[in-house]
Amino acid sequence: MSTTNAVTFWDGVYAARPAATDPRPNVRLTETVTGLPPGDVLDLGCGEGGDALWLARRGWHVTAVDVSAVAIERLTGLAVSRGLDDRVAAERHDLRESFPDGAFDLICAHYLHTPLDLDRASVLRAAAHALRPGGRLLVVDHASTAPWSWNQDPDVRYPTPRQVAAELGLDPATWTVERADAPRRIATGPEGRTAEVTDHVLVIRRTA
Repeated sequence: MSTTNAVTFWDGVYAARPAATDPRPNVRLTETVTGLPPGDVLDLGCGEGGDALWLARRGWHVTAVDVSAVAIERLTGLAVSRGLDDRVAAERHDLRESFPDGAFDLICAHYLHTPLDLDRASVLRAAAHALRPGGRLLVVDHASTAPWSWNQDPDVRYPTPRQVAAELGLDPATWTVERADAPRRIATGPEGRTAEVTDHVLVIRRTA
C-alpha cells in the first residue's frame, strides 16, 4: 500500500472515532515507567495521546509520532489545552520513510501493528540505536484479539517477545532484555465494552 494510502487508512481510523477528551495511558507503560527519573521519551505510534500526556504530566519531554495527521492534530490540541505543549512535540512520521531525530532515555512502541507494509524490525532496531546508555525500549504487542479490534483475522500470528527480540539481532554486549512476558488484563474498549486480553511485553535496555 502506498504512503498516501497509509495516511488515508489511519486518518480514517481516527476520524471515525470521536476525539478523546481525556485519553488514558497504557497500563504497561505506567507499570514500567513509574519510579524512573523523567527524561526524553519517544512515543512511536502515539494515537490518541494518552501515553504522551501522562508522561508529560510527570516531567518527561515527549516526542510523539504517528502516521495520522488527525491523531497528531488532536494530540497537539490536547497538549495545548492542558498547558503541556512545552513538553509534547507531536510530529507526523511514516516510519517506513523517516525516523525522529534525537537520543532518548525511553522509547515506547505500543501496539505498533498495521495492515500495511511496515518493516517493524527495522523500526524497532532504529529505536534501540536511538537510546542513550541506560535507556529502555518498551515494546507492547497484542497477544490476543479484542472484540473491538480493527483486525479480526482469525489467522493473525502474534510473535512472542523473545521472537521479537531475536528478530532485532541486537548485540547482547550493548543491549539486554530486561523483561519478556505475556501478562493478562481486563481491557476497556469503545463504548465501555470490556474483555480479557493478553499483551506481549518486551523491555530492552541499552547498557553501553
